Amino acid sequence: MTPSKGLKKTLTPFMLWGLGVGYVISGMYFGWNLGLEKGGTGGMAIATLAIMLMYITFTFSYAELACAIPKAGGVFDYANKAMGQNIGFIAGIAQIVEFILAPPAIAFAIGAYFNAFFPQVPILTSAISIYFIFTALNVYGVKAAASFEVIITVFAVGELLLFSGIALPKFEMANLTHHALPNGWSGVFAALPFAIWFFLGIEGIANVAEETKNPQRDISRGFGWAIFTLAILCVLVFIAATGIAGWEAIVYKNGVSGETSDSPLPLALAKITGSNHLMYHLLITVGLFGLVASFHGLILAAGRSTYEMGRVHHIPSFLGKISPRFHTPANALIGNMLIGILALLSGKTSEIIIVSVFGALTLYILSMISIMILRKREPDLPRPFRLRFYPLFPIIALVIASISIIAMFIFNPKLGLIYFSILAVAFLLYRTFKSADQ
Repeated sequence: MTPSKGLKKTLTPFMLWGLGVGYVISGMYFGWNLGLEKGGTGGMAIATLAIMLMYITFTFSYAELACAIPKAGGVFDYANKAMGQNIGFIAGIAQIVEFILAPPAIAFAIGAYFNAFFPQVPILTSAISIYFIFTALNVYGVKAAASFEVIITVFAVGELLLFSGIALPKFEMANLTHHALPNGWSGVFAALPFAIWFFLGIEGIANVAEETKNPQRDISRGFGWAIFTLAILCVLVFIAATGIAGWEAIVYKNGVSGETSDSPLPLALAKITGSNHLMYHLLITVGLFGLVASFHGLILAAGRSTYEMGRVHHIPSFLGKISPRFHTPANALIGNMLIGILALLSGKTSEIIIVSVFGALTLYILSMISIMILRKREPDLPRPFRLRFYPLFPIIALVIASISIIAMFIFNPKLGLIYFSILAVAFLLYRTFKSADQ
């Protein structure tokens, strides 16, 4: 493929940081607090620390793969090289499931934000509208898309730091330790998917490797800066939000029990400023940036993942075509949007999140196996970024991811069966059509 027909190389390390943080940052604004209902502050804290360790070790391990094999398919390309086409296909489908199903949940949250300001606009109308707007922006060009992502990510990070600055002076240790393990150790495992939601999506940096000016050098920098930023924000947000009035205050709408809320930070801030204060309204307004950053960034990553699978004819080949006008994977982006809107119409956002997390954990497991196989089988493969703590890091990430996916299946058996059925049906179709072509 000639450069004129391929993906444009326009991304810098700072843009990669913006993408990496942007993919993830909505998880700081909503969703994670539901893990407190499962495990309390103690259970959620243990789960979050374990998951943070998994993501730090995974991220630097994954960076080695991304720098050695800088292709848009991410784990699909790594597993394909390490374990062959069949496992590569499964890895690719798992990645697509993660990246396509996370945005509908975020879109619903964005629609709910707009509905709070404009009650006359239905949530679904706003959610579907932003799907069209941000898909169009990504079709137009990766540089414009990434530049927009960096700007809104900076706003979202600034808002989290502002929230922490207001909340931390009111922190009380008694609120953090109150009712800390309501469900014992089972609560720790039940909280895992919500701890993963804190960091879900950072691996999307690897999917823009073909559009990075110097991927062999810059990808590892982007990963490192992003995970460092996210780990700090995670700790700040968790402590600041739960330390104001206890975990119940940011889980339940009435602060005691009953209906859960997807707005933990406004609930926490209302305890300090009240719900009519300027700072309260600022948080709600700017909080929208965090949701938009993740929604938009995951659409970008999903487009590259689907494009690469289509390019090698593992899924319909028209999805692997580059727009001759914009040099972006337009067909893949539009196809992903249609699936995302269908998922959105189901209205089952929490279930969609859990299926997306199943896809992410499959990606983590297969990529960590891939790095160990490639180190052994292809020791001379050029590795511009070479993981210093090998094999410790990939082993830690592999063990935690494996325990997490088993725990998730135990606590969500129906959704686990749906996810693995998707993998099985996709694989059977792939093998059937592959055999017919030979």
